[in-house]
Amino acid sequence: MLLGIDHLVIACPDPDAAAAALERELGMDAADGGRHAALGTFNRLVWLGDTYLELIGVFDRTLAERSWIGAPTVRALDAGGGLATWGVATDDIEADVARLNAGGAALAEPISGERSRPDGAMVRWRLSAPRELGPERPPFLIEHDPTAAEWSPGERAARAAEVHPLGAPVRLETLELPTSNVPASIATLTRTPGIRPFRPSLAGGGARDAAVGGQTLRLRPSRVALPTGSWPVATIHLRAGPAAGAAAGRSDAAGGRSDATAGAGAGVAAGAAAAPPARTVELLGCRFVIGPVR
Repeated sequence: MLLGIDHLVIACPDPDAAAAALERELGMDAADGGRHAALGTFNRLVWLGDTYLELIGVFDRTLAERSWIGAPTVRALDAGGGLATWGVATDDIEADVARLNAGGAALAEPISGERSRPDGAMVRWRLSAPRELGPERPPFLIEHDPTAAEWSPGERAARAAEVHPLGAPVRLETLELPTSNVPASIATLTRTPGIRPFRPSLAGGGARDAAVGGQTLRLRPSRVALPTGSWPVATIHLRAGPAAGAAAGRSDAAGGRSDATAGAGAGVAAGAAAAPPARTVELLGCRFVIGPVR
């Protein structure tokens, strides 16, 4: 079952500098990430409950150009950086890939991946990607190993309770992607990751929304063609405030994701500061819109 948006992969020339910029401009803290030794990439992570922003860089271009995550990262970096790709969480990747491929998707057979953290702990997952990744292409599917680092009940509860430097928990509410052809994008996303139905968005302007777990994917028509060599600018809508821990959760009966996030978020309400005012910041090749929980 698809659970929600797992993470957004943001290509950065220097993930450490990107982490510092996010804290300075948005008041969000980045945790240590690690290295994908076989993929040529390394990262820092900004946790938003069980969803996260992956600030990804390249340490070996030759390796990266041949790897599933490195290739879209290199393309994004060559165009100035920004959203390289994104992932959707699942609690049964084998079954979801088989079901989607039977319906016409073109997802690869699931593969295992791992990342070594600076503390020596290993993070492990299973992943299936379409033939090509990018902000205008379908996302990959990922299933995390709950017996490895970062996905134990204790670690999940700790980050669900995290209060960022801005003074409150933060959650991803909506990923807004520009597209030159909304109907074609809807058809692709319906077929490959199985996201449906899309409905007219309250944002207007011909945009269409679909639920992905407790979050929203928005397709926004591009009114102007991208100049050659430029990269699409994704808009990342975030919500901050004492109640954010209970917002934009996932439906994960097997792993208890919704319960872990909501319960811990409620627990920090008394100690968290009032929600910051809404604002928009252009940063890291993306547009961040952060506002209080409604």
